[in-house]
Amino acid sequence: MNNKKIKVGIDATNIRAGGGITHLMELLDALNPVYIDIDAIIVWGGSSTLNQLKNQSWLLKKNPSMLEGGILSRTYWQFFHLSNAARSDECDVLFVPGGSYAGNFHPVVTMSQNLLPFDFVEIWRYFGKLKFYKLLLLRITQYLSFKRSEGVIFLTEYARKVIINSTDDFYGNTCIIPHGVNIRFDCPPKFQRDISSYSNSNPYRFLYVSIIDLYKHQWNVVEAVSLLRGRGIPIALDLVGPSYPPALLKLNSIMNRVDPYRHWVCYHGPVAFDGLHTIYKNADAGIFSSSCENMPNILIEKMISGLPIACSNRGPMPEVLGSSGVYFDPEDPIDIANVLLELVNSSAMRTSLSGDSYKRAKKYSWEHCAVDTFGFLNEISRKYIAKS
Repeated sequence: MNNKKIKVGIDATNIRAGGGITHLMELLDALNPVYIDIDAIIVWGGSSTLNQLKNQSWLLKKNPSMLEGGILSRTYWQFFHLSNAARSDECDVLFVPGGSYAGNFHPVVTMSQNLLPFDFVEIWRYFGKLKFYKLLLLRITQYLSFKRSEGVIFLTEYARKVIINSTDDFYGNTCIIPHGVNIRFDCPPKFQRDISSYSNSNPYRFLYVSIIDLYKHQWNVVEAVSLLRGRGIPIALDLVGPSYPPALLKLNSIMNRVDPYRHWVCYHGPVAFDGLHTIYKNADAGIFSSSCENMPNILIEKMISGLPIACSNRGPMPEVLGSSGVYFDPEDPIDIANVLLELVNSSAMRTSLSGDSYKRAKKYSWEHCAVDTFGFLNEISRKYIAKS
């Protein structure tokens, strides 16, 4: 039995876009099943998701008609049909990267990719909005899913501590497997020029890539850059990412007040993931001002892009960036401004930090992620068989 190759089922019923689909695509792209005793992988999902997965001899894509419907239709299929589908296809283990699972198939391995539902401080930012109730519901469903899973994958040690403290002990095994970063972001650090070589017509450009949302604090960054420009520092700010409407209203209000003609702050909106690496290459430095993350993939993209980074001191950011960046309180524009000033005023510091963070980012590999993830699935499957 120990030499038997296993069949893995993957629940992609509610993986539609964003980081979830990126993770699934990169994970399967990097996988070589021969090395970890995988016989076959079956993915259940919508056609838009399955079409983005490369065809492989060992990969079977399944598209039940209910998965082409809305969230209620997809959730109904997951609740009432997924377990039977996994048994019918003789899966040895079911992997649920979305984190929410209510079926009766076992063994199951879930993954935590969203920390917002487990942080009440962050949840309260949405009080009175529909998202507030969605996050509370997600907290309940993921809490129950994690408690009932034979294995749970976390992306950082910080996330594991937060969630375990919120859910008491887990019955199953846990492990930490960080995501990787695509090699097209790899760009060795550029030469760092003195700030005196920049001007208002050719400013030093900070880049903040992330969704405009209440826990991302883009407006505080805009305020901080405004304070420095008021002191004659020639810097500019580029914001890139989709938006949550209430947060975008708040951001626009600040931008209209401090830079109504958009001379130095520009919100570019969303950029396709396959074009992001060119955005990073055109920046001089990176900012990341989030107060809640499970694993900040965007921060790692900035690191491997060779940018000196000013970063939030909250959550897992210090765990990921270490001593290779400078830190600020994301809710204090004055503190942000002081840290940005320290960074722009020292080309030597920027050179050192960008070199260190670039090297540090090299450990985040999709190949390692694939080996560790499917190795863990294999381990959970064999433990479950041994106990049965």
